[in-house]
Amino acid sequence: MSGEQDSVAGARTKKDGAGADNGAGHRRLVIVESPTKARKIAPYLGGGYVVESSVGHIRDLPRGAADVPAQYKGEAWARLGVDVDNGFKALYVVTPDKKSKVTELKNLLKDVDELYLATDPDREGEAIAWHLLETLKPKVPVRRMVFHEVTEQAIRAAADSTRELDVDLVDAQETRRILDRLYGYEVSPVLWKKVMPKLSAGRVQSVATRIVVERERERMRFTSASYWDISATMDAGEEASPRNFPARLVAVDGARLATGRDFGSDGQLKASNNEIRVLAEADARRLAEALKQRDFKVSSVEEKPYTRKPYAPFMTSTLQQEAGRKMRFTSERTMRIAQKLYENGYITYMRTDSTTLSESAISAARSQATQLYGKEYVSPSPRQYTRKVKNAQEAHEAIRPSGEVFRTPGQVASELDTDEYRLYEMIWQRTIASQMADAKGTTMSVRIVGNATSGEECTFAASGRTITFAGFLKAYVEAVDTETGGEADDKQSRLPVLEKDQDLTATELSPDGHTTSPPARYSEPSLVSKLEELGIGRPSTYASIIKTIQDRGYVWKKGSALVPSWVAFAVIGLMERHFERLVDYDFTAGMEDELDRIANGDEQRGQWLSKFYFGGDMGVDGSIGRLGGLKKLVEGSVEDIDAREINSIPLFSDADGHTVVVRVGRYGPYLEREVDGNSQRANLPEDLPPDELTQEIAEKLFATPQEGRTLGTDPVSGHEIVAKEGRFGPYVTEVLPEIEIPEDATAAQKKSAKAKAPKPRTGSLFKSMDIETITLEDALKLLSLPRVVGKDPESGDEITAQNGRYGPYLKKGTDSRSLSTEDQLFSITLEEALKIYAEPKQRGRSATAKPPLKELGEDPVSKKPMVVKDGRFGPYVTDGEYNATLRKGDEIESLTAERASELLAEKRAKGPAPKRKAPARKPASTTAKTVKAGTTKKAAAAKSTATKRASSTATKAK
Repeated sequence: MSGEQDSVAGARTKKDGAGADNGAGHRRLVIVESPTKARKIAPYLGGGYVVESSVGHIRDLPRGAADVPAQYKGEAWARLGVDVDNGFKALYVVTPDKKSKVTELKNLLKDVDELYLATDPDREGEAIAWHLLETLKPKVPVRRMVFHEVTEQAIRAAADSTRELDVDLVDAQETRRILDRLYGYEVSPVLWKKVMPKLSAGRVQSVATRIVVERERERMRFTSASYWDISATMDAGEEASPRNFPARLVAVDGARLATGRDFGSDGQLKASNNEIRVLAEADARRLAEALKQRDFKVSSVEEKPYTRKPYAPFMTSTLQQEAGRKMRFTSERTMRIAQKLYENGYITYMRTDSTTLSESAISAARSQATQLYGKEYVSPSPRQYTRKVKNAQEAHEAIRPSGEVFRTPGQVASELDTDEYRLYEMIWQRTIASQMADAKGTTMSVRIVGNATSGEECTFAASGRTITFAGFLKAYVEAVDTETGGEADDKQSRLPVLEKDQDLTATELSPDGHTTSPPARYSEPSLVSKLEELGIGRPSTYASIIKTIQDRGYVWKKGSALVPSWVAFAVIGLMERHFERLVDYDFTAGMEDELDRIANGDEQRGQWLSKFYFGGDMGVDGSIGRLGGLKKLVEGSVEDIDAREINSIPLFSDADGHTVVVRVGRYGPYLEREVDGNSQRANLPEDLPPDELTQEIAEKLFATPQEGRTLGTDPVSGHEIVAKEGRFGPYVTEVLPEIEIPEDATAAQKKSAKAKAPKPRTGSLFKSMDIETITLEDALKLLSLPRVVGKDPESGDEITAQNGRYGPYLKKGTDSRSLSTEDQLFSITLEEALKIYAEPKQRGRSATAKPPLKELGEDPVSKKPMVVKDGRFGPYVTDGEYNATLRKGDEIESLTAERASELLAEKRAKGPAPKRKAPARKPASTTAKTVKAGTTKKAAAAKSTATKRASSTATKAK
């Protein structure tokens, strides 16, 4: 991008901190990204300012060949949009939907004396400001206006304390954009050729996908182990409080009993240790019986003080994790709500790596904590949370309520919807709690010994925790991941006061069997945590990354768990074998460090990109540059990639020693094995997680013929009738004889002959039918549809019963009426049909409705009942206002209210579906006038639509 830095530097027309000239008639144009933010800050600035939004980015690299300007179409680099032979100069084009916005901003510039670029206070915001500068080419002085909260005081302070555009931040962001383009446009075509069309690779998305795939591989390799112990209820006597408490057997004759953490993923003990004993079921039952009516004695009591410090205020990643755990929000949903709260002045900027609070925020939190909980609950001195952030973005303040005096959730409740209120309340609570006193208490660990009648000395353990001073826990308790065995910080388990050698009795002794579990699949919160731990990507991009890998079909959700698809297995397998460095965790994190050097001005963008793409002395040993560069790596690897090998994922050997593999084909994955030199294949259900594909299930799938289950022969036509599994569910069909086509027929003649050939009858199975048990009689009934019920004696029209995509119905001419059950298709009489037609036709919601499949309680946003219904495209959840189709992996039986509200929230965020417009009638004689009026309405509608779309934007595009 030769000349770009010069143009940015040339825009530095004002010195840092130059105040606004408030002279009479002096007008300034302030440009922000969001229409919501523009409406909010305009009153704060007053009449001397014109505030307008750019509605996000106004230009980008070309999205396709159609976007490339004519003068560049012949260039070899035009496909990339980056001139790799000329300093990696990027070709930026104004996106088609932003051309009118650019014209509008240019017109506004004609009537002002200064331009304030007030985009977001991060790298991407800095880059948007630079793109505005490059596109608008203002002839008036330009200033960069930065603020971290939308309050009157903050906005006025930002207008009075502007700065220059930060070239280094722009360079850092644009380097990322160009790097991602080079990566995607070089590697993605390899996936198209070797795996499947329309796939994509990405610098961070591919690594995130690998993390999910590796966890599934761990689960597939996992072998469970079983172990036993004994749970006991101990009695400390009448004077004790509490009298009874739980304990568990932990040792026998001095040998510690094995627990889940002692086993490896192969089901064996991690290390050979004679001091660890695996208790079998028989031994556990024998010992439990032998310990009955025996005396027990306290062998040791250890009591320690307990202290828990407050959690740091939220930053982007911890906000996403906590909202996911506590409220079951997706990362995208969290950031969408947070952006609305920020733009409307409720919280500070929500994309931040910092946990620090300003002095005024600390003062506000301490003051409010004192008022609400008392002085004793506030930390003796202000708390400041600093952290060494790996790959930190420029430091911002933590996410907190805006202003110098925080509004309580009760004060804003009437202004926010339910989701906004819940997120604001959580941010407010966390901020207040961060300045409160430590929680204090005591922990107690007790060992209890008893001798079995068979002679073994059995040691039981009991532990308790008592909180004597709640401190910050009065205001906020962090949610825990229950799948990993987490325990809430405010959980208490009291034990009675016990002394060494105190006698106890056991009122209950129960043998307990346990089985080790595979590592839990990642959820969105835990994946965010893992990405942050590895230093991969930026917290501000995690939401878009997780959304992208789901949209691309690499990952799908089963409940809240992220499950990789077989396509993801093939793609990651290819990347690991041939582009290992591109999905290496340390390399990806190290690249962030190198990009930070550009942000700090320690590295020149063009030189770094050249080394990365063409090769050069950069990064650590084994980096892409030192391996010869991305271009050489891709070009030298393509021919070596065996597509069949890459798309074959070995699973296990069957009982006869045949290797069973999953093949990823162009039309989806399937099972395959070689038997006596022949290939045997089976379809794979889309919603079957990879780790659940066992040998037993594989055999069942192989046993289902792809050509279908033969049911018999139609006695009328003589055609064979088969039942098959299809993309849209099971169905029955007839096998027609092959048509004869002359060998010398042309391709066009063959195509024409096939098109004219008769089509086989087909019929979808009813919901009450099963492909394994359907009979020939049932199939012939299905194939007999549509069924003629009779003729209307008045009109003479034929009435038929048909099974359509909307369900069973009657049809008479163009008049259709729904039937309540599928069985009516075969049983309804002419008399019954005429009664239905005699009733007034009901449409929409007034029509006869099927009962809901499941009721899920009240939606927290709409306050209306949520139910699952059966629709034409499958089951969906609705609150009466919005309908959300259940996703792959969502099962009606296990669907929770939290998951249902999440689906509805995502649907609600997208807004209502656009209504189809009726064709406009051509006017007779007022063409000119009508066209003018229509144009005005269309422009207004377009502007309104753009405004609504921008207002609902949740996260920035990466």
